[in-house]
Parts: sequence; C-alpha cells; structure tokens
Amino acid sequence: MAGRPRLDLDAVVRLGELGDQITPFALRAACDLRVADLLADGPRTVIDLAEAAGADPGALLRLLRALAARGVFTEVGEAEFALTPLAEPLRGDHPMSLRDSFTVLDSDVRSWAQIGHTLRTGRPAFERVHGRSYWDHLAANPAESARVDDWMRSINRLHLRTLLGAYPWRRFGTLVDIGGGTGGFLAGLLARFPAVRGVLFDLPHVVAGAPAVLTGAGVADRCDVVSGSAFDAVPAGRDGYLLKTVLPGFDDDDAVRILGVVRAAMRPDSRLVLLEAVLPPGDTFDVAKLFDVHAMVLTGGAHRSSAQTGALLERAGLRLGQVIATPTLTVLEALPTTE
Repeated sequence: MAGRPRLDLDAVVRLGELGDQITPFALRAACDLRVADLLADGPRTVIDLAEAAGADPGALLRLLRALAARGVFTEVGEAEFALTPLAEPLRGDHPMSLRDSFTVLDSDVRSWAQIGHTLRTGRPAFERVHGRSYWDHLAANPAESARVDDWMRSINRLHLRTLLGAYPWRRFGTLVDIGGGTGGFLAGLLARFPAVRGVLFDLPHVVAGAPAVLTGAGVADRCDVVSGSAFDAVPAGRDGYLLKTVLPGFDDDDAVRILGVVRAAMRPDSRLVLLEAVLPPGDTFDVAKLFDVHAMVLTGGAHRSSAQTGALLERAGLRLGQVIATPTLTVLEALPTTE
C-alpha cells in the first residue's frame, strides 16, 4: 500500500500566496483611495486618512493592516500608518509612480469572474458579460477609457527607462505611433531625441486627451495628432512606424489586418518597430505569460513568441529583422518584404 503523501508546508504556503485574491484587490483599492499620497508627508492615523479619503475608518483600518502584513505600509502606532519602501512607488508624485497601474475596474472584475466561459469556449469573457468587445466598451465609456489611459501612462514611465536606449530611434525623421493612446510614450521618446518628429495615431476618443500630454512634455510642436482606425488607414510615407503593445489585443487575423494596413503605408525603406512582451519557451517566467491570459479573458487577443509574430508579419508582407530583449518589453524590427 502506498504511503500517504508527505505534507509539504512550504508548498501549501506558496499555493496560498499564489491563490490569494485578497491582497491584489486590497492594494488596488488603496491606490484608488490615494492612501500613499496621503502618507507622503509622514504617518497619519486611520481617522485622518479615512476623512481625507472619504472612507469608513473601521474598514480602512482592516484594509491597511492586511497590506501592512505584506509589507505595503506599516503600522507605526495604534491605528497609525506610514509608507514603506514598497509603498513609495504608489505615490502619484513618485518619478516611477505605479499608482495608476493598480486600479479596480468593475467591468474587468466582472469579466474575470467568468473566466470559465473563456476556458470552455476560447471566447473572451468580457464579450459574454458586457455584450460587446472590450474596445467598443471603452469607446462608449469615457471614464473607464480615461482610467485605462492613466494605466498606460503609468506603465510608460518604466518602459521609457528600458526601451529608449535599446534601439536607434534617432534614425527616424518622423515616427508614427499607431495606437499610441494619449501619447505618453511618444512624448517621452521625442523629448529624448529632439531631431525626431512624431505622429500620434489612435481613435478619436483616445487622442482627445493627447494635446495636454504632448504640451506638458514640451513636444507638441514636433508631433501631429491624427485620429482614425488602424483597420482602415494610417499616415503614409513616413520613416518609421511603431506598434507598442497593440497586436496582443487582437487575434491573429485582426493582427494581420492591422499589419497589412501599416505595410501599405510604408515606403520600401520604412521600418516598423513592435514593442511587445514576448512569450519565452518552457517554464521560464515572463510577465508575457500572465498578460497572455489577461488578453484571452478581456479582448480575445494573445501574446506571442518571436517566431509567431514573425509568421504574422510574413502574412502581411513584412519580414522580421532584429529582435532586442530588454528588462521589460522586447523590440522587434520589421521591414517590407522585397518582391
């Protein structure tokens, strides 16, 4: 008779950490309440924090104690809390602020609750819950769209640190950022490379917020803002084209449609630069594997390996050139296929 399986307490603890849904929601709720900003000048009591944040003192105390147990905030006195090094980037004024990348969107949460639908059918749960695509939902809900824009700007601070030195961006006279949101990444790139001009291209409701971002970065005079759909046409004849984390939002066929539109706009000597989280082989950890599930549930898109992306490029009349790994996203350069 086989013996009873040995109880591995370390494995149990690890599974508990991996399966914890409380900490992620607590962290995001604290960010939405701007708790780290309220603690920027030093420790405060829960009574003070609750009044400033518009929260119930008892509920906030329980939330902050749970987060302090994870190293986010610390209880320095009875019901009195302060920042920890882990909480510092949750301040809005931190140079690498991640606050807006941690938020609770009701539409997303309701979709994740239906992940079983995605696993059974292969279709995004978001469409089942909301009756329309993720992108159509954002177009119809400006407040949620603005919060997604804030999330992208938050992540762009990190991406700018890791990507601007990884590729020779100064080679472009004009660079078209397709699906570039309100222009956070392009603005940072133009500020770093003053000889480069930019064209920001995205849907009308998205680029409406771009002028303020570009003006704030001091690059509005070197960047045109153009609205439209990448499924129809993009500005033609420019030196470079950029798709930053765009293709993972779409399935293979729609991704090829977008690439085909870009290819039609390119000159023979133009280059297309993709910035994506690329799937590594085997059990190697990469955030791309997590975002791949995220795309599956919300948009029906997918993160891909370099080889899979190369196959999509070939379908659109492009060929994969150099691939450059960075600590965040991977740079994939594509060139028009010569006949």
